[in-house]
Order: sequence, then structure tokens, then C-alpha cells
Amino acid sequence: MLDNSHDALDFSFDLNGYLLLRNAIEPELLAELNTAFDRFPDLASGEWWGNVQRLDNAGHAGVELQNIVEAGAPFEALIDHPAWIARVARYCGEQGTYVEGLFIDECFASVRRTGGFFPLHSGGQDGVVRNQFRYVNGQFRCAQVNILLALTDIGPGDGATRVLPGSHKSNIAHPIFARSFDERREEDDEAVEGAIEVHLRAGDALLFVDAIAHGAARRTNPGDRRVVIYRYGPSWGATRHGFRYSDELLARLTPARRRILQPIPPRIPGVTRGYGAQA
Repeated sequence: MLDNSHDALDFSFDLNGYLLLRNAIEPELLAELNTAFDRFPDLASGEWWGNVQRLDNAGHAGVELQNIVEAGAPFEALIDHPAWIARVARYCGEQGTYVEGLFIDECFASVRRTGGFFPLHSGGQDGVVRNQFRYVNGQFRCAQVNILLALTDIGPGDGATRVLPGSHKSNIAHPIFARSFDERREEDDEAVEGAIEVHLRAGDALLFVDAIAHGAARRTNPGDRRVVIYRYGPSWGATRHGFRYSDELLARLTPARRRILQPIPPRIPGVTRGYGAQA
């Protein structure tokens, strides 16, 4: 029997499309993640580092290292971090159904320096199944819920994430979307009516449904903005960019973490028995 009870955070998520999780990770893990960032190699766009690839989304977004869960233990610890995993499972884990479970659609590290930004995008108006917001029979049935974890303080001028509260339920596109995405990424959308900057302290996390209109303000301060983004979806999903996790990573993960990265194990002749059981 599913629990249909909800708390104040569920109300806020339903209403606004996002939640702010203060002090989401412990100081020790925050330090380990920043140390890992310090040790990242200087990769050219498209270059590989083990099973991690630099794959920048747009020139103004900064450096993005995709499949970052392959970069070591601190990133593995984020797969099922207790600060968010139960809530993410409730929002997009298809709880109480035959496909119950989570999958990480995309995970990457981002470093944004002075001048970097990302234009507002998404919104509920297109009804895209991959990132939609749904609530059915007392249950959240979202298709993608993101965790944006701040590794540095992100305040005014730091290139904070911007969200348009309530836009995950909108049936009408914001007028800014009359211009194409490529046009909008040529200049940032600072004056978007209703959009707010979400300021974070290092260790805070922003949880948001991908259907909410979101982007990032231009960074005008010196230095860099460091974040890690994990996008969760239901167990039947597939990675956005086609990444496959290495056998070495899957072998060293806990069973719970492995089920998130590989919720449906490959069916192999002579190895797989019954429904998903491995010999």
C-alpha cells in the first residue's frame, strides 16, 4: 500500500518545482569533492579521461565533465546520498509500480568562470515526456529530477542557477521562448519576468524537476563556480549522451548504488536466469 501522505517540502515542490536543501553534504565529502576538482586534468573539448569525457553543452556554460561518477569515490557517494535519495525516489522513482526504481540519466561536473552563463530553457509547455512533471492518484510521477550540488558559495554575481517558479505546470511558453535557444545563448536573459536566482552555500543542493524553466545568470565575479549535477529518472531510462558505466565501477559499487546506475542488468546467454537473476 503506497503512502499518500505529504509533508511541507512536497507541497513546496509541487507548487514551485524546486527545493533548497541546506547543508546537504557533510564537510568531509565537500572537501573531497573540491580536492577532486583541483586534480582534474586540463582536457580539450571532446577529450576523454578514463571513462569521463569533457563535453561542454554550450560555449558559455564553461567546462563540463560528463559521466563524472567514474571519477572516484567522492562522486560515487553522491549516487544515493541520504540528503536527497528518498525524496528523489518519491518524485521520479515510479514507486508502487512494476518499474519502481531510479536511474541516473546524466551526471557531470561543471566549472563556470567569469562571463559564463546558460540561457533559460525547459518549462512545462511542451509536455516533453523525458522531463515532464506529473502528479497522478496522489503520487508524483515526474520523469526527471535534478540535484545541483554547490561546491563553492554561489551568491550575487557568481552565476547562480535561475528558476521560474511554477513554470513546470505551465501550458503557455514564456515570451522569452519566442527566440530560439541558439539566439538566446548568444546573450543571457537577465530580465526574465518572474525568474529568481537561487543562491547557495558550498554544500547546499538545489533539487528541481527538469520541467521547470531554468538556466544560470552570467558570472561577473572573478574565480569559478563549481557544481555537480546528477539527473535522476525512472528505472527504464537511458543515459542522455549514451555513456556506459565501466565494469570496474559497477563491480566496486554497493548493490544499492549499482541498482541505480544499472537498474536492468544485461541479459547474457548462459549467465542470466529467470527475470534478472544472475547465475
